[in-house]
Amino acid sequence: MPDQAAASGRDGLATLDAFPEDWQRALCVVAHPDDLEYGAAMAVARWTAQGKDVAYVLATAGEAGIDSMLPEVAGTVREEEERASAAAVGVTAVEFLGHPDGVLEHGLALRRDLAREIRRHRPDVLISITFRLTFGASHPNGGGGTLNQADHRALGLALIDAARDAGNRWVFEELLSEGFEPWSRTRLIAFGGSPRPTHGVDVTGFVDAGVRSLAAHRTYLENLGTGDFDPAAFVTGQARDGGRLFGTEAAISFEVFSL
Repeated sequence: MPDQAAASGRDGLATLDAFPEDWQRALCVVAHPDDLEYGAAMAVARWTAQGKDVAYVLATAGEAGIDSMLPEVAGTVREEEERASAAAVGVTAVEFLGHPDGVLEHGLALRRDLAREIRRHRPDVLISITFRLTFGASHPNGGGGTLNQADHRALGLALIDAARDAGNRWVFEELLSEGFEPWSRTRLIAFGGSPRPTHGVDVTGFVDAGVRSLAAHRTYLENLGTGDFDPAAFVTGQARDGGRLFGTEAAISFEVFSL
């Protein structure tokens, strides 16, 4: 894995190391439909175009995310939109674990379910969104930024733990009786949207796919309450900002940890 230390860029910004791509199988694990689509989906589009195998696992159906819609209705709609969103970037394997939206807990139940999926899919890399307190750039002293949501933080930490649990035969022994042998060959875990990015993925040529992926969440986006959210402007801005850090026309950043 490349050195994670950042250097000084042309404009005084931190440059990012290149995200390693000498792997074949990725598992993207997030809390809600639309979590990947605010940036990471552009990297997914690049990887599926390379012929890599990418699957999605979502802890919830995002059923508590639309104030004007009953959860049992919203969950079905959001699952359908997520499948369309995934298809826009070349992903056909999309699974939902059925945990309750908005009150996701970092505990044994979630760790067990995530460990099961890791053993099932046997990925080389894990992709998620940040578990940090804030999204994106923050003040140099660690404050500021946009506060992250509780489910994202719980999911990210549980995924880190589950990545280790998946390789330990004596943790969640019931998974053995279900036919899921340990898997300890996942190389790294990467979190998009982090205030502490270490690596970048050049997504030049894949921004339009990312826009289509986010725009597929039409019902959700129409009910955000702002009335003026522009998926194209948001995704393009994310890619442009990442490109400045990575030294390319368009890029997405990740905080990467070795496993």
